[in-house]
Amino acid sequence: MSNLKWLLLILLILILLLISIVLTKVNVFIDFYHGKDNDQLTVTLKAWGGLFTYKKEIPMIKVAEDDVAVVIKEKTKTGPSENTTHKQENSFDEHDLVDILQDTKAILEHVLGLHTLVRKLMRKVKVKKLEWHTAVGIGDAAATAILCGAIWGLKGAIVGLISNYMRLTVHPVLTVTPNFQQFASQIQLKCIFQLRVGHAMWTGLKLVKYWKGGIPDFKTKPLSVLSSDNTNSV
Repeated sequence: MSNLKWLLLILLILILLLISIVLTKVNVFIDFYHGKDNDQLTVTLKAWGGLFTYKKEIPMIKVAEDDVAVVIKEKTKTGPSENTTHKQENSFDEHDLVDILQDTKAILEHVLGLHTLVRKLMRKVKVKKLEWHTAVGIGDAAATAILCGAIWGLKGAIVGLISNYMRLTVHPVLTVTPNFQQFASQIQLKCIFQLRVGHAMWTGLKLVKYWKGGIPDFKTKPLSVLSSDNTNSV
């Protein structure tokens, strides 16, 4: 086989690979539980029938006793069998909060047409599951009843926003269970979102097009890498 045929074959394989990636549907599973002092959030990404799996767990959030900071323990699992585990413990204090707010302000100031682009992307997202169960009580029957009514109203408003911005393909399962006898606070939220990789890539390209004034001087560690890369490239 001549070099030209090999080159055409490699080019064809790359094109087919790119098309398969663009058409790939990614399912995002969100499972959140809150009960008393037990909070846990699990986010799982799956594609190609589970061949690609990325799972991130935040099993515990607590306040450090010797400092005004929040300690977040994270556990990340990757792979189809989720055998590879990475544990990490980070400290989050008031200075980090200020940096996050400054970075958020910088992003909003440097991106034009952000709302329109994000809304177009969100319209491509399918909501394939939405279950939201709440159990609440504050020890007083009348006050608990009023609180439950407010929670019902809040849930209805949020579901309305979701259906307005995304493609809600299922009937949401919503419950509010009052506890008139004692204090209670429990939340169980399960969602499944589906999005094509190509839609996310196209939106990312449009965001780059709308970016003006270069990359801001970010303060937080994850985003500061972008600022340093921008400085080195100049």
